[in-house]
Amino acid sequence: MNTLQQLFKEEGQSPWIDFIDRQLIESGRLDQLIDDGLRGLTSNPTIFAKAVSGGHYDDLVRRMIDDGESDQAIYEEIAVGDVGEALDHLRPIYDESDGGDGFASIEVEPELADDTQGTLARARHLWNRLSRPNAFVKIPATEAGIPAIQAAITEGININITLMFSVEVYRRVAMAYVDGLRARLANGQDIHRMASVASFFVSRVDTKVDKRLEEIGTDTARNCLGTAAIANARQAYAIYLEIFHGPEFAELREAGAQVQRCLWASTSTKNPAYRDVMYVEELIGPETVNTMPLETIEAFLDHGNVHRRLDADLHGAYDRIKAIEAEGISMEQVTAELLAEGVVSFAKSFDDLIATIGSKRQALAPA
Repeated sequence: MNTLQQLFKEEGQSPWIDFIDRQLIESGRLDQLIDDGLRGLTSNPTIFAKAVSGGHYDDLVRRMIDDGESDQAIYEEIAVGDVGEALDHLRPIYDESDGGDGFASIEVEPELADDTQGTLARARHLWNRLSRPNAFVKIPATEAGIPAIQAAITEGININITLMFSVEVYRRVAMAYVDGLRARLANGQDIHRMASVASFFVSRVDTKVDKRLEEIGTDTARNCLGTAAIANARQAYAIYLEIFHGPEFAELREAGAQVQRCLWASTSTKNPAYRDVMYVEELIGPETVNTMPLETIEAFLDHGNVHRRLDADLHGAYDRIKAIEAEGISMEQVTAELLAEGVVSFAKSFDDLIATIGSKRQALAPA
């Protein structure tokens, strides 16, 4: 077995890829990765923007321009087309795992991050357009997003919660899933195939905390470099165990419900001084997902070590965060800033995507 296959078969973690474009699908690379052990996929606007600028969709864009479609409608057609095709390639995994894996995600637009009803309406639309049981719709863990998550789960829409940094926000997200399932059960609706992942962003935490630790410059601060993100994620996993392996979820589990898995996102290493697969190796544990860019997958296949570390020392994770906060860094403030920055960055990525489609529209327009 290679290391991706070991992740799932030996440690119960599902490796996903944080990438999609037409070439990945048409070249057969996606199928090759699935054969190598890949079990799911996530997408984002930045990835689609690069693919559009690369000319992979010129025929589709030209046809939709001729039909008088807007730039936003062109984006949706591209995203639904590619994610839908990826879902078809992943469907055998979904069927073999009885709905436990084989998912791909599509995002609600960032302009709706502070609009609960708008988010819910858009989630319904994308879910219905994809019309596949192994689809996820991504909703951010904002104040407006959390009630939309619960309502979507109640309606039977699989949700990938994104832009999550705070362990306390994660608790609220987990309970939104639990409460959504309870409402479905009370309504006599099926919960067996309902699925959700809670995407906890990792490396960005170290990027922000390390900068502050370097400014502080004490021996303790230097010893804490590169540890905040992993400790933060492990704290979230401790909450996961408390909720989904405790009395809170017992009735739903008995009724056939799936747990809401933690998904480790932003797992490429930003600091070249750190091991390039650090955020994969240190977060290996059961009933979780790690979604990696292609470069990280290739690195992990080449020299990754598969060994369960996620829950080896959960108490140590709390001690590490306490040590960081003792240096004057508020993790609550850090994670709140990261969420706000994430929403802004997400919006910019989407604006850039729409602008790229607009540029492509001009380039393809008849002279």
